[in-house]
Amino acid sequence: MEARVISKVSRRIVPFVALCYFVCYLDRVNVGFAALQMNSDLGFTATMFGWGAGIFFVGYFFFEVPSNLALERFGARLWIARIMVTWGLLSAAMALIWNEASFLVVRFLLGAAEAGFFPGIILFLTYWFPAEYRARMVGRFMAAIPISTVIGAPVSGLILGMDGIWGLTGWQWLFICEGLPTVLLGLVVMLYLTDGPEKASWLKADERGWLTDRLGRERMVREAHGEHTLWEALAHPRVLVLSLVYFGTAAASYALGFWLPTIVKDFGFSNLQTGLITAIPYLVGAVAVFIWPLLSDRMHERKWNTALAFLVAAGGLALSTYFPDPVYKMAALSICAIGLFAIAPLFWTLPTAFLSGTAAAGGIALINSIGNLAGFVAPYLMGYLKDATGGFTAGLLAVAFFPFLSAILVLVLGHNPALERSVAPAE
Repeated sequence: MEARVISKVSRRIVPFVALCYFVCYLDRVNVGFAALQMNSDLGFTATMFGWGAGIFFVGYFFFEVPSNLALERFGARLWIARIMVTWGLLSAAMALIWNEASFLVVRFLLGAAEAGFFPGIILFLTYWFPAEYRARMVGRFMAAIPISTVIGAPVSGLILGMDGIWGLTGWQWLFICEGLPTVLLGLVVMLYLTDGPEKASWLKADERGWLTDRLGRERMVREAHGEHTLWEALAHPRVLVLSLVYFGTAAASYALGFWLPTIVKDFGFSNLQTGLITAIPYLVGAVAVFIWPLLSDRMHERKWNTALAFLVAAGGLALSTYFPDPVYKMAALSICAIGLFAIAPLFWTLPTAFLSGTAAAGGIALINSIGNLAGFVAPYLMGYLKDATGGFTAGLLAVAFFPFLSAILVLVLGHNPALERSVAPAE
């Protein structure tokens, strides 16, 4: 029964939410490829581009917790559809910007529109998967990040080649071609997603019964160790420390996502070549995001696996600064990607082990919103140090400090594996 239900639910849920996250992440970071033309067309400095890339996360921060609470209130199907339609329209609207002010405004609104999507999906997966399976399922969902770049980077390079068609620049076509499909996919969400197992007509009655019972028994264990209200969860010291931990992975991820195309382009490659080469670390990361969380699930160990992943990410970033040769630099950044893309599915098992219900909705959203402020800090820091020093070495070293600090915090914080077990079924 267990194998059958988990297999059926994973086939139904995970590929579709991964597809949604694929377009989400592509729309979030395609500004890095647009910058190859947009910055010179609109006269943006590296500092201004870093500011605009990062202000997305300011809007994201303010609306993250309210959005996730709305998902808990109205259901995943309706709310995720709303998020996707609005962010798709705003992503396409990036094609209309004409100066620094319009760039900042639309990026801020895009962040506000997308707020709640990622923590909403993390929360949604807790409705469907027992803790024993959670890291690998989150890993499969989050494989959308590296895959979006493996596929999206070359495609973005090709779209930039549409420069001049119908009087639009290549970067304008990039926002349009990658924004509007999100709107259509958001409409599909309304028809396809199911809010929870109790409403899953595609499961048999005994399958629904087994899954709801198993998830309910796990919730009893969490509540026995301490049931939290929404406000208790938002002020919980463990939640606040985990927010700082997540800051480390977000800093490395967005510094790489927004600036890697420019780093590669500086070696003298064409836009298409830049897209292909940029995809290399993400291709390596796509393998790690499947394998490492699976090993963690089978080992029933979270703390050391998560800390080690942070150290690998930090080490790869720091190591990349010692190699001026593009081959060795990309090899070092690929090492960074191994740790970087293994982190998130491992990390999200930590808060979901002790939070449930509305407390989980608020706590997960708060962790994600505070952590993702690194998406503002890191790109801006990279841009500022690039303008100040003329290279990327200082910026990469500065960003590498954040995942290193996160590794230390994970080891200090620890993790209670008993929180991921369930009580015995009733006789």
